[in-house]
Amino acid sequence: MPTFDFDIASLRRAYAAGLDPAEVVGDVYRRIAAVDDPGIFIALFDEAEVVAAARALPAFDPALYPLWGVPCAVKDNIDVAGLPTTAACPAYAYRPAHDAVAVARLRAAGALVIGKTNLDQFATGLVGVRTPYPVPRNACDPSLVPGGSSSGSAVAVAHGLVGFSLGTDTAGSGRVPAGLNNIVGLKPTVGAVPATGMLPACRTLDCISVFAATVSDAWAVFSVIGGFDAADPYSRPFAAALPTDTSALRIGIPDATSRIFFGDTIAEAAFDAALADLAALGATFTPVDLSPFFEVARLLYEGAWVAERHAVLEPFLATNRDDVHPVTLAITEKALGLTATDAFRGFYRLADLRRQTAPVWEAIDLLVVPTAPSICTLEEIAAEPVAANSRLGTYTNFVNLLDLSALAVPGRYRSDGRPAGVTLIGPAFADGRLAALGAALHGASGLPAGATETVVAETLP
Repeated sequence: MPTFDFDIASLRRAYAAGLDPAEVVGDVYRRIAAVDDPGIFIALFDEAEVVAAARALPAFDPALYPLWGVPCAVKDNIDVAGLPTTAACPAYAYRPAHDAVAVARLRAAGALVIGKTNLDQFATGLVGVRTPYPVPRNACDPSLVPGGSSSGSAVAVAHGLVGFSLGTDTAGSGRVPAGLNNIVGLKPTVGAVPATGMLPACRTLDCISVFAATVSDAWAVFSVIGGFDAADPYSRPFAAALPTDTSALRIGIPDATSRIFFGDTIAEAAFDAALADLAALGATFTPVDLSPFFEVARLLYEGAWVAERHAVLEPFLATNRDDVHPVTLAITEKALGLTATDAFRGFYRLADLRRQTAPVWEAIDLLVVPTAPSICTLEEIAAEPVAANSRLGTYTNFVNLLDLSALAVPGRYRSDGRPAGVTLIGPAFADGRLAALGAALHGASGLPAGATETVVAETLP
C-alpha cells in the first residue's frame, strides 16, 4: 500500500526544497496503476495533460496559491472542463464548457485535477454500489461497501492517490464514505460552497463536500472553495474562521434511547472509545434525545424532497428510464404518487421539527454521533438494497434538512480492525468550531491516513 505523502504540509515542504510537481503527477498515475481498482475513476485526464498543467503553474508561493501542486479528484456530478459529466449514467453524459465554481477556485489556488470519480448514480445512495461502472473497492476492507454516494472520491483519498477530493452531500454522501474508509469528510453549512456547476440531487439541500486525510487539509480546501457566488441562488456569504479554544465545549451525545447500533456491539464499543478521547480533551457530555432529529431524517425520502430529486431528472426519465439504476429509479419515481399538498405537509412538519430541535443548541455547543451505526458488507447490501442503505443514514439524513454543519473524522478502529468514524455536528456556520475539535480528536487517535500506514499530523493554523 502506498504511503500517504500527498498531504498539503508535506507537499509544501517538498516543493520548497525543489520537488518538481510533474514528478508528483507521475507518482499519482503510478499509484493508480498499482491500486488497480477500475471502479474509482470514471474519467482521467491523460498524464501528459496534467504534467502540462503542473509545468504551467506560477512560481511556487503557498501564500498566494495555497493548493499549489496538490493533486485532487472530483466527483462526477461536478463539472470539470475537459472531461464529461456523467453522474454515473453514460446516457446522461455531457461535456461542460466550464469548470464548476468550486473546481475553478481549486485550479486558481494551484491544485491539479486528475480526474472524475465514481458515485451512486445521480448521487442517490449511501452505499456506492448503484453504478453501471465497476464498484469501487472499499480501501480498508474490500468486503465492505465503499460508501456513497461519493464512493470514488473517498476511496481515492483513502489509498493516497490524491491529496484531497470533492464529493457532494445531501443525506450523508460526504460523511458515510469517509467513515467507511478511515478518512475525513467535511460537510459544510448549506450554501457555504457554491453549487454552480454541480448536478443537484436535492438542490435546496446539496453541499459540495471535501475528503482529505486530515481535518487540516480538508479545512485548507474548504477555505479555498467556500465563499459567496451570485450565480448560485442558494449561496450564502460565509467567511471560514477557526476558534482559538475548544477546551470547554459542551458536547451532546445520543441518550440511551437514541444509541442505535442495530445490535452491532463492536460499533458501539468503538463509539465509546471515541467519547473517551473527547473526554480526555476536556469535553463534557450532555445526553440528547434525538427522536425529533430521527423524524426529520424520515422526511428526506418522503414528499417534497423525493419530488425535488424527480424535478432534476424528469426530462431525462421521459426518454431514458431504462438507463437509470433500478433502485435509483424506484426512489425517484415515488414522486409520481405525491401531490403539492403532500409537499407542503412535509414543509410544515419540518418547520415544526426545526422548532423542536432548536433548544438543543442552547444546552450544547456540538453534537457527536457515530458516522454510521454499523458497517455494511457487499453481501448485506445485495440482500437488502434499500434497508441496509437506510441504516447507514441513521445519523446523517437529518443534518442538511435542519441546516446543520458536520465533520466526519476517523474514530478508534473497531476491535475487528475495521474503520469506525464519528461525526461532529453543529449549527449552521459552526464549521470552524467543528474543525478545531475534529482535528484534536483525530490527532488523539493516532490513526494512519485511510488505508495507508502513515500517520499524518494535524496542523490547523
